[in-house]
Amino acid sequence: MRPMQAVLTVSIGCSVFHVGAIEASAQIVEQRIDPYTFRPTDDGVVVDASTVDVARVLEDLGPVAKSWYQHVMTLSNPYFEGRAPGSAGMERAADYVEFWFDRQGLQPAFGEEDDHDGFRQTFSIPGGRPQITRAEMSFDGRTFEPGRDFTILSNSGSATASGPLAFVGYAIEEGPEGYTSFSEDADDLSGRIALMFRYEPLDAEGRSRFTTRKFSRHSSMADKMAAVAARGAAGIVLVNPPGALFARDGLEDGPSGRFGDALDVPVVQVSPSVASSILASLDPGGRTLQDWRAVADEGGHGVVAMAKGAQVSEEHVVLVSGIDSGVRTTANIGGILPGRGELADEWVVIGAHYDHVGFGGIGGMPGNRGRLHPGADDNASGTAALIELVPLLTDMYEAESREAPLRSILFLAFTAEESGLIGSRYYVEHPTLPAGSVNLMINLDMIGRLRSDTLAVGGFDSADGLLELVRPELEASGLKIVADGNPRGPSDHASFYGAGIPVLFFFTGTHDVYHQPGDFGWTVNPRGAAKVIDLIEGIAWKVASEPQRLTFGGSGRRLEEAAAPRPKPAGSNNDRGYAPVRLGIRPSMTGTDGFGVRVESVSDGTSAADGGIQAGDVIIAWGGEDLIDVMDMVGRLREHQPGDVVPMVILRGEVEIELKIVMKPSRAAEMD
Repeated sequence: MRPMQAVLTVSIGCSVFHVGAIEASAQIVEQRIDPYTFRPTDDGVVVDASTVDVARVLEDLGPVAKSWYQHVMTLSNPYFEGRAPGSAGMERAADYVEFWFDRQGLQPAFGEEDDHDGFRQTFSIPGGRPQITRAEMSFDGRTFEPGRDFTILSNSGSATASGPLAFVGYAIEEGPEGYTSFSEDADDLSGRIALMFRYEPLDAEGRSRFTTRKFSRHSSMADKMAAVAARGAAGIVLVNPPGALFARDGLEDGPSGRFGDALDVPVVQVSPSVASSILASLDPGGRTLQDWRAVADEGGHGVVAMAKGAQVSEEHVVLVSGIDSGVRTTANIGGILPGRGELADEWVVIGAHYDHVGFGGIGGMPGNRGRLHPGADDNASGTAALIELVPLLTDMYEAESREAPLRSILFLAFTAEESGLIGSRYYVEHPTLPAGSVNLMINLDMIGRLRSDTLAVGGFDSADGLLELVRPELEASGLKIVADGNPRGPSDHASFYGAGIPVLFFFTGTHDVYHQPGDFGWTVNPRGAAKVIDLIEGIAWKVASEPQRLTFGGSGRRLEEAAAPRPKPAGSNNDRGYAPVRLGIRPSMTGTDGFGVRVESVSDGTSAADGGIQAGDVIIAWGGEDLIDVMDMVGRLREHQPGDVVPMVILRGEVEIELKIVMKPSRAAEMD
């Protein structure tokens, strides 16, 4: 640890005058913080990091601040495209972090036995927007126009199909009161193009016959398309039923739709006029699309082959589709500083996420979508500190006696934090280290804007006596430390705490350009970062060299509803967008077979527990509307206030149960 001094600076306009060095006095304040609203002030006035004279700071503070600032400016450069997972810019960022881990002498953390390559733990994540590469449709010599007459849907395969048409109604295997779209005989669709209605049977007013909501779980497109594919359909043509009260207008934006798992056959949606014209040319009875809806509403019709006459080849529907699925490949980057002696098989993990939100597609404010988000503080600052800590701790290890036992250190740069802590969760679920061998996980997220020399350090309650163990380092820092015992939070340490690992979280506070295009490299505070890095270095050394192991202070249960930080609706710029209410479930990472949110666990005393939601339930409706997935649920939570009564429908086994859930405040709302 280097002795700390503070330099008194006076700002007048854009000029900064350095008056002289004074001894810094440390201050430790034990209190809980809310990472969404924590914002240091100086006598009630927010101190803006932009008042720092960067050139003079770099001259004054030497190699750590200078090198750290260079890394931040590099990673927040537009060349890295905002570092969204799956982007070319994110791949460049991965190359950059790997380059420095390798150059600074770390050993690769991921070997061939783990099915990974060297420094990278590579895996695939969903969520990238599929891209249509080819779209063709014709019938009986007539060619249709993509975007006007039809669109390729997101679950389509890249394939060519040609065959006679077959009508399958709503394609529902089994609905209430014995309803089915299929017959008792085997309905073989081999070699045929299946024409199916969206949604489910309707009454005379165009409302669902199955539910008082818009639609029931039986309208799940994933289930319906799977039923058609299982019967051997060569292709699928979807059309909205005429007269449906809650039907969406027009064609879907195919690549962004949710229609179930990818199929091996072409899948298209056609306009009602196209479907009507095809059916009219094939049906000797001249039935309209409304007439066919009436057939489908009653069910039991089975597969209705539509080809007529001898020249069946002239009546083939031809579909040609090409689609890039949108699955993104990304990687955690890891390097090892080996320990030695009797502690070598125990570990300290130091982590920071190196991704950001790209052009605002994930986590950006709606008004900023399409604009580059540099992500300097969030989280080039933590990534740069991670890189800087490698040579600092390596030098300390080399300077220590060869007989002194030291724990090994795993340096981890996480991907996809902004998408829901995906990278850190993936590592915890596919670890290279047993959870019991990790003494402490240190997480660095947004440490680039130290103001009023105030730093939040969270997680002290995750291990017995952790605050007292590192108190000397905190006091020597010369900083005002806001010591928060809470080991939970919207960042990657939550994944480790959920696995029963002690954690510390370093954070310099939020600001007006959080998740905004204005989070530029020149707005960070290199002087403050050097102080934070110095403190982290001392704490990492302490927990790596202290013979006594930390004892986990929690129960080892997994974190409930851990989620990436998300922006608050427009008009609010002073927090990290936490919902004002909390449901109290942990959603399953495996999702559901159709739509809805599967409940993995329920916390005692929460809205969900009080309202009767149980582990294993699937929430399929919220406030009278179908619930699509976890992202849909997060959006719904932000719309409610404490005390709101929300009608929900849950699926428990095969039974739908209606519940009324009284919303309780989130922890952030309780602190307001």
